[in-house]
Amino acid sequence: MSLAALFRERITNQFLMEEIPKSVEQLFDDANADLAIGELPGAIEKYRQCVEIEPGFFDGWHALGMALMKNGEFSTAIEAGQKAVELHPNDQLAWSSLSLLYVRNNQIKEAESAGVKARILSWGGKIAPEPKP
Repeated sequence: MSLAALFRERITNQFLMEEIPKSVEQLFDDANADLAIGELPGAIEKYRQCVEIEPGFFDGWHALGMALMKNGEFSTAIEAGQKAVELHPNDQLAWSSLSLLYVRNNQIKEAESAGVKARILSWGGKIAPEPKP
């Protein structure tokens, strides 16, 4: 799948996602603005608030994981990335991002596994949800 097609699919999925409260949407926008101006601690705190208020908010978990990675908090970033793929197990970008998080934490075996799942999705496959222990 081309990058443009992936982006179009991502935007489409965003509009189809379950409704989130306007307050969370505003908080998410504020976090993105903080991130854009380099206010990483503020962005992380706002992303955390988003997922505390709305635990099923996929984009909040994904953004939190990436911001935490940027801040060098790899283990916590991985937890957020895992939550994102748990919520949307067939999201190629989520699996690619989780793979990157694992790489940054020197967990190569886990990174390769997440990367394979992203590749399967790029070929049009589906990922079966993993059983909970």
